[in-house]
Amino acid sequence: MSLQQTMRALGDPARREILTLLKEKSLSAGEIAEHFPFSAAAVSKHLSILKEADLIRDTRQGKYIYYELNASVLEEILMWISDLKGANHEKVE
Repeated sequence: MSLQQTMRALGDPARREILTLLKEKSLSAGEIAEHFPFSAAAVSKHLSILKEADLIRDTRQGKYIYYELNASVLEEILMWISDLKGANHEKVE
């Protein structure tokens, strides 16, 4: 996972909405698609980008694949931003 991939994945409002949905519980691609006006193929592409960025994980249960939020990547980004903000804050004062 690279920071560039993560930021690219987070840059799209639909992908951010998918992450918000997955914050509540694991969902199948079909359940995620019900929340959007675009095609199942478009949802699949968004899920693929989120998975490549390691922002979500998938688990097969029977014939369905369920997606869940991988909060550890978001925590790493928040820590990096916090450290960066702290470093800049120290230089200003």
